[in-house]
Amino acid sequence: MDYLEGLNPPQREAVVNMEGPMMIIAGAGSGKTRVLTYKIAHLIANGIEPFNILSLTFTNKASREMKERIVDVVGDEAKNLWMGTFHSVFAKILRFEADKLGYQSNFTIYDSEDAKSVIKGVVKDYKLDDKLYKPNVVLSRISSAKNNLISWRSYEANNDMRLEDEAQGRPKIFEIYKEYAIRCFRANAMDFDDLLFNTNVLFHQHLDVLNKYQHKFKFVMIDEFQDTNISQYYITRKLAAKNRNICVVGDDAQSIYAFRGANIQNILNFEKDYPELKVIKLEQNYRSTQTIVEAANSVIKHNKNQLEKSTFTQNGIGDRIEVIRSGSDLDEAKAVAQSIQTAIMRDRINPQDIAILYRTNSQSRALEEALVKLSIKAQIFGGLSFYQRKEIKDMIAYLKFVTNPKDEEAFKRVINYPKRGIGPTTVNNLFVKAAENKLGIWDVVSNIRRFFGGRIATQVENFANMIKVFQMQTEQKNAFEVASFIAKGSGILRELYEDKSPEGKNRYDNLQELLNGIQGFADDPSKEDKKLGTYLEEISLITSSEKEDMSDAITLMTIHMSKGLEFDYCYIVGMEENLFPSQMMLETREDLEEERRLFYVAITRAKIKVFLTYALQRYRFGKQISCEPSRFIDEIAPQYISMKRNSISDDLGPGNTPGFSNYRSLRQAPSNFIKKAVKPKDDRPFVPSKAEDLSVGHIVRHMKFGDGKVVKISEEGLDKRADISFEEVGKKTLILTFAKLMIIED
Repeated sequence: MDYLEGLNPPQREAVVNMEGPMMIIAGAGSGKTRVLTYKIAHLIANGIEPFNILSLTFTNKASREMKERIVDVVGDEAKNLWMGTFHSVFAKILRFEADKLGYQSNFTIYDSEDAKSVIKGVVKDYKLDDKLYKPNVVLSRISSAKNNLISWRSYEANNDMRLEDEAQGRPKIFEIYKEYAIRCFRANAMDFDDLLFNTNVLFHQHLDVLNKYQHKFKFVMIDEFQDTNISQYYITRKLAAKNRNICVVGDDAQSIYAFRGANIQNILNFEKDYPELKVIKLEQNYRSTQTIVEAANSVIKHNKNQLEKSTFTQNGIGDRIEVIRSGSDLDEAKAVAQSIQTAIMRDRINPQDIAILYRTNSQSRALEEALVKLSIKAQIFGGLSFYQRKEIKDMIAYLKFVTNPKDEEAFKRVINYPKRGIGPTTVNNLFVKAAENKLGIWDVVSNIRRFFGGRIATQVENFANMIKVFQMQTEQKNAFEVASFIAKGSGILRELYEDKSPEGKNRYDNLQELLNGIQGFADDPSKEDKKLGTYLEEISLITSSEKEDMSDAITLMTIHMSKGLEFDYCYIVGMEENLFPSQMMLETREDLEEERRLFYVAITRAKIKVFLTYALQRYRFGKQISCEPSRFIDEIAPQYISMKRNSISDDLGPGNTPGFSNYRSLRQAPSNFIKKAVKPKDDRPFVPSKAEDLSVGHIVRHMKFGDGKVVKISEEGLDKRADISFEEVGKKTLILTFAKLMIIED
């Protein structure tokens, strides 16, 4: 058995032990994919039929690569494995058993766009406010319910969920859920969440079917077990109940997908379901230097909810983690670009082996611009370049059309966005009229009454008047002032702000980041001409660079997208409080621990060197706000850190010798995170009030800070903020978009 050669003792033990429940705790870089691959190969080599093995993964790519490696070891019979993603495997089972649930076997699988279209129809037919009941917001809520095995009937009967919807101003969610489910069933269709939900229903209601698959799948394997949700775990637990040959592989320290429904308790409490469980720990890291491994260990030990393990490596000691402090986010981007240039030129690091990791997509904008200026190729992994995102292209189309109303492509993007009742037929008629009269589209639109009358003329005329007002702004104002005016006046900013889903929040943040970039352009003293046209010319050079061959490019991505990947050099940028850890993840210890696991994942992507960067000021809503270094930097043991002077920024200040002790002296105020919630004075149930109902003088309750009085309400951009004087923790300024407050006294 050649495949057993080269395995370390714990890896070999995991592979050769075939019977009974097993949990393989696989630390970062410990070779878990290799172990899982060889374990399945070992089962087949020892006479287990591939048809009797179920192997579940989270991506088609992982499944495909594992199957190819197993075929290399044991031959073509491995192709008969039941191996794939949860959704693909359970869709296959549901097609065999569809009639048991009242479906036909040729049922359609709705993707998210199909699902949103159905929801949109329900909202329209029920005459609900489509701005309040946005399809992606409603779908996210329904998806969360299904992943927690809550049917529409259970949802309707669940008082807590109904109260939560009412607090969010969406009391009709349960009605939409019910009608959505009925319409999907009527159309013989399932959405992605139904594939899991209905498999649970199938096994719960039809024990004969469950018994059949329990006999079929004598061995059940689950990769990335820490990422499973309740629905996925329930299915696999039922399937393994007869033979109890279930093997799960994962790392609780890399559980970072709670926002998608992943439940870390699945891995933390696995032993409770299987008292005879055999636990094998893969603790040797083959990827990173000793410094990186020990630094990561020193961070993750701050989490209380974790399985005990001690990751180590026999690799070299390696360089300390460099912490780069910059005066602003623009300085940070320049410093990162210069450091990467040095890594490529001096250290001979291949650009493909360098990654920049960030907490939010919007951070890529300044980095992309800085890299272009140094002629460093860069590609966005698993997503679009900043300037290729829809919300950015929409906004830039407005800017282009205002400066050049002959731009027909820009016109097509903006004429009915946000929606203003000018549909494709009307747009087509406008172009036909322009062609008939040998005119440009703006000539027709700006003189619409000459060509059309009635409702069409009124709507188009309103649009044209709006553009004319924008054009007047360009004559006397700089690029940022004009862009801000257009973002608000067009309705784009409000359109994105009102979408409270995670995707909507990202799009809103991206638009804010575009405005931040334009503000930086307008504030740059080296720019003589600060008009909008000059700005558009400058970014056109950036966007055109994206069309180059990217085979020799560095990679930019969110930390979430980096999981499972590895690079020689990793730059983790934006290491600031309220950015990383995210402001939205500071309400509970569980949320903060997930952010810390995310930081652990980021550090452990690196093989040779890690750079952490932060800025003392960062643009937000067109203003520079002061920033505080992330608490996560503090949590790294000091012997693994070195402070790096950013030559672009101001001098580091007193005691400018690089080093951790100097870094500590540079920290501003201590973190304002309250580790223990203040106990409320009474036991009334906590139901968040609507942000718009809040007024100065109200006595409010916060789940973490306790009771306090609202002393001031202000607006910064579209973020409404409240200054609240809490009785026990003092004054806090909270962004009402994120803060959950209950009015307890008017």
